Amino acid sequence: MADTLPANSDSGTDEEEEMEPKFKYQRIGNDLSNILNTDVVTCSAIHPKFLIFGTFRGRVYLLDHQGNSVDSNLSNGDRHTHTVAVNHIDVDPKGEYVATCSDDGRVNITGLFSCENNQNLSFGKFIKAVALDPEVKSGVRRFIVGDDKLTLYERTLLKKLKPSELCSVEGNVLAICWQGKFVAWASHLGVRVYDLSEKCSLGLMKWEVPAEARLENFRCHLRWSNANTLLIGWVDTIRICVIRKRNSIEASSSNLPGFVVDPISTFQTTFYICGLAPLAASQLVVLGYRKDRSPNYKAQRPLLCVIEYKMNTSEEVCTDSLTLRGFEEYTVNDYSLGCIIEENRYYIVAPKDIVVASLIETDDRVEWLIEHNKFEEAMEVCSHGSTIPMLYVARRYINHLLTIKQYEDAAKLCLRVLGNNKALWEEEVFKFVKCQQLRCVSAYLPTSDDCKLDPHVYEMVLYEFLKFDVHGFLNLIKEWPPKLYDGLAVINAIHDHFRKQNANELLESLALLYSYQGDYESALRMYLKLQNKDVFELIRRFELYDVISKLIIPLIQLDRERAFKILLDKNKIKPEVVVHQLEQNQEYLYWYLDALDKISSQGTFHNRLVALYAKYDRTKLLPFLRRSNDYVIQEALAICKREEFYPEMVYLLGRMGSIVEALNIIIHSIKDIEMAIEFCKEHNDEDLWNILIEESTKQPEIVTKVLDGIVDYVDPVLVVNKIKLGQTIPNLHQSVVQMLWHYNLEEQVHEIAHKIQLTDYFDTHAEVVAMQRRGRQVSYDKVCPKCSRPVIVKDTAPPNGLTIFNCGHIYHNNCMIDDRCDQCLDWDSILEDDD
Repeated sequence: MADTLPANSDSGTDEEEEMEPKFKYQRIGNDLSNILNTDVVTCSAIHPKFLIFGTFRGRVYLLDHQGNSVDSNLSNGDRHTHTVAVNHIDVDPKGEYVATCSDDGRVNITGLFSCENNQNLSFGKFIKAVALDPEVKSGVRRFIVGDDKLTLYERTLLKKLKPSELCSVEGNVLAICWQGKFVAWASHLGVRVYDLSEKCSLGLMKWEVPAEARLENFRCHLRWSNANTLLIGWVDTIRICVIRKRNSIEASSSNLPGFVVDPISTFQTTFYICGLAPLAASQLVVLGYRKDRSPNYKAQRPLLCVIEYKMNTSEEVCTDSLTLRGFEEYTVNDYSLGCIIEENRYYIVAPKDIVVASLIETDDRVEWLIEHNKFEEAMEVCSHGSTIPMLYVARRYINHLLTIKQYEDAAKLCLRVLGNNKALWEEEVFKFVKCQQLRCVSAYLPTSDDCKLDPHVYEMVLYEFLKFDVHGFLNLIKEWPPKLYDGLAVINAIHDHFRKQNANELLESLALLYSYQGDYESALRMYLKLQNKDVFELIRRFELYDVISKLIIPLIQLDRERAFKILLDKNKIKPEVVVHQLEQNQEYLYWYLDALDKISSQGTFHNRLVALYAKYDRTKLLPFLRRSNDYVIQEALAICKREEFYPEMVYLLGRMGSIVEALNIIIHSIKDIEMAIEFCKEHNDEDLWNILIEESTKQPEIVTKVLDGIVDYVDPVLVVNKIKLGQTIPNLHQSVVQMLWHYNLEEQVHEIAHKIQLTDYFDTHAEVVAMQRRGRQVSYDKVCPKCSRPVIVKDTAPPNGLTIFNCGHIYHNNCMIDDRCDQCLDWDSILEDDD
């Protein structure tokens, strides 16, 4: 074959999307080109083994499918040719015999490779159609010739031809198509189907005569798509007929043939029909000739159209305009369409050109889709058995997407098709580098151990994010495993490209990278600069308690509660380390030691706490002094004296034994007489009371308070005696009355208590006497400790009586020496000896 023939789709305007073609076209060349240079094709026959063409000069040529001449009986001498144009050619199924006819009135039956059954008939009239028996077993014993009648010729045993007229014809036979026992043929009126078995016609299908033309001026195109389906294309009408057997009702009439022709679909086309052939279920391939002419009144390009038909309707699936040699000069009858149905190959035959239309194969479809940037469809086709690798299509698709700047879609496609192929990933990623669009592919890069790319690839992605999208850079640092790239190289890149406007993102990135590298101290410093509380989670996760010793103050500044939760755990960090670091910030030290004192019973730092409480929270100082014994009292007293904390001084002086000094502070500095009285009561020292009484007499307004407070501790007379004559004492009368009432009440209480005591004594004595007078039960097994005999004998009264002691020992009266128990006396002597 020669070069590929381009075809133009007529499915829409140039602005509409070009439809995918159904056919690919190739022009037949080789020896055929030489033939067409000197002659014109008038008819053809397409066989799976070869091609046969009849020409205007009456020659018949046998060629292979590539257009090369094949030696046969057709090419030997002039006797197998006609004197004028060949009208029709037919070939038997085996491809052994060829029948031709012409306007010279001759019909030739020629064996291609044998002359045994050759026939040369002359009718003396135009012969437009001839047909060989399609039965394989026939051996060309029968053939049909059409002129002004339809005649069947059969070869007898004597090898003579026996003609049988099948049917008379209205005018002339224009076309014949033979399938099995049915023969379809066309006349000037329409199309008939003849049943060779029943030897009858199944009826006439009349054809509409075109306006301003005669029906016989158009070739009738007949083709059997199967044993029972006849395709008819004539003028601009297509009819699909099914030959079926009549049902029982229809067959009841004996005058009707056994089969009937049912037209199942009839529709018109927008063009004249030059040939038709089956394609698929309910689809036809139709060669068409445009009805309208070009602006210069010449013929337009022929059409190859795929039509899908239904009941009396049709739809054009696709239409291709074909550029054939000399098409402007041709008429509708100059074209024909042959086919090899099994191979889905269709031959468009023109006087000076023959083109083969083949259904687009999978690979052809893929190539066309790629050329028209329909990559998704191309990949779908590849998945159904194309020899073109899908990866090839996918990579072309990626290139296309990058070209049209659909970078995100290109990245998604990489994920979809590259799988775990490391080499392919690295090759495709470098395409994104050129576009500076690594950011788009970053989310789809493989990061698992199954397909880990070169570290340089991930670093390039990070550098691009660092340059154009710092927030995205931080997200990648969080998402990607650190083993994918060189962390130190990325850290250096951050330092080289540090920008203050992105300080927070960059510092957090550095913190993460430092932690990935195991440099936790640097990571903590980054978090602290950020004031990011994730630092505490980092400390907990990696147990960085040894690292934080120099970062204690920044941690407290960031979050005191969470910092102290770590610092107060002695198993994680020693208090001595914390205290040492907090020396430079006394307030933080106070917070820490105060919190530590609440959870620890050790008083290591109590001496420090005294000064800190005195400075930051005096309300806690006195309770602390009272409950702790782990501070130096003299130092604490010095601090309290310096700060003039008198209640604390009183407590400390009291602990030191300087109670007089403490009392003087209460009286002269605090000036709280109630506190002085309570202090004296607490220590109950006579000298303290004397000092208090002495001071009270100097201040008349407090005398009554002293009188009220010393009850039960000091004789009030001492106070009264200290009062000078004529001295005015506020509320003295009330205090004296209250004091006397108190003494009277106390006397009554003593008297009642004495009565209760006497009553209780006598009641107890009576109970003891009653108990002593009660009878005592003595068992027979009791033995006298003195004589070791039973104290009583059954049914016999003791002769001299018994003596029973409260200790439980029982003696015979005549065994008693004194009024004491010998046994108890022995134990008493033993105890005394031990002492």
